[in-house]
Amino acid sequence: MGACDCEEECDPGAIGCMCASGGLCLTGAVCIDGTCQGSPDTGTMGMDTGTGEDTGPGTDTGRPDTSGGEDTGTTGDAGPDGDPTPNPDAFFEMDPPPEMCLEDGSRVPGDDVPGGTPECPDDKNREGCPCSFDDIGTTAECWPGLRVHRGRGQCMDGRTTCMPYSEFSGAWGPCEGAVLPTEGVELGRAACGCFSQGRWELQNLSPCFFESGGTITAVSTWVNPATGLAECPTIGRPEPEPGTVWSENTLRVDCEGRFELCYVLRAGDFDTPSESDCVVATTCVEAWYGERDVEQDLPPLPAWTGTDTACARQFRDSGGYGEMTVQGLTIECEDLSDMGESYVFNRINYCPFDCFEPDRRDDPDCVDCRMMGGGGF
Repeated sequence: MGACDCEEECDPGAIGCMCASGGLCLTGAVCIDGTCQGSPDTGTMGMDTGTGEDTGPGTDTGRPDTSGGEDTGTTGDAGPDGDPTPNPDAFFEMDPPPEMCLEDGSRVPGDDVPGGTPECPDDKNREGCPCSFDDIGTTAECWPGLRVHRGRGQCMDGRTTCMPYSEFSGAWGPCEGAVLPTEGVELGRAACGCFSQGRWELQNLSPCFFESGGTITAVSTWVNPATGLAECPTIGRPEPEPGTVWSENTLRVDCEGRFELCYVLRAGDFDTPSESDCVVATTCVEAWYGERDVEQDLPPLPAWTGTDTACARQFRDSGGYGEMTVQGLTIECEDLSDMGESYVFNRINYCPFDCFEPDRRDDPDCVDCRMMGGGGF
């Protein structure tokens, strides 16, 4: 090939080899600033021409993204023979297949280590990475974000098409339609983390209130197996019925792990909850949840007796709310919490007790509150 000045390890005219300005290069590449570079006329992808212009689908400016954020799937993916320093989120070191924290407490390497290369792992079909020449024109799932967010909450894969790259190979095009976490959101569905969506179903959420000598005591109800209804303990006994629990419960959620789930009854305004709202009672259960998105029985929530009599009176007279909280360790060894505290993933509104009087059931203050049910989130 004429006008080339390649070193011995280069094939004359190959992309990336040195050349004389204006010289010829292979497969339609052109000599720019002394180096063979991809030509926009040949369908090559992800090549920086040094002019700041995009040379084809899936290209970037030739500069790595050092923000540490997620790949957007529309910019920043270098082609297989493109920028020698592609976005750092492509590397296993920046987005490693996670460890696994198992039911027995042990930690083991993840069992889904992808093949391919650090720049082009084969579990993501990154824009600009190689695909088979025989697959040109076909589509496949793609994921431009971090592995730990994939398929959780609002996050979902996009679709990409294998496009012509050279005479003998293809490259993946843009990842269209992928949904990534919402920037700045740390918890919940928009964050695409553990406990982004699911349902904690409780058979019974009803408390009872006993008054004696002007003092109000809150105590858990129990579900009578003969009727299936929640009942107060024996009249005059401000403590749980002997041998009973408060509620059977099941969990369906989008991640595996060991979780402590608590139900916290607070007196306060459901619409403006506050950490300063007093606590009537807290009851918790800890369990290993082993298969994501599958309903699983958990140990029953224990019966309880409240100790804050002033809070019990406030709840009875003015209503309150129940908080569903979780804290634990996911199967991917991630801490599940809200800045080290229990994460409140759902709240349930409770009416004042006089809402159950026949003449108040249609009162606006008594609508959309309840004493039993579950919590979808």
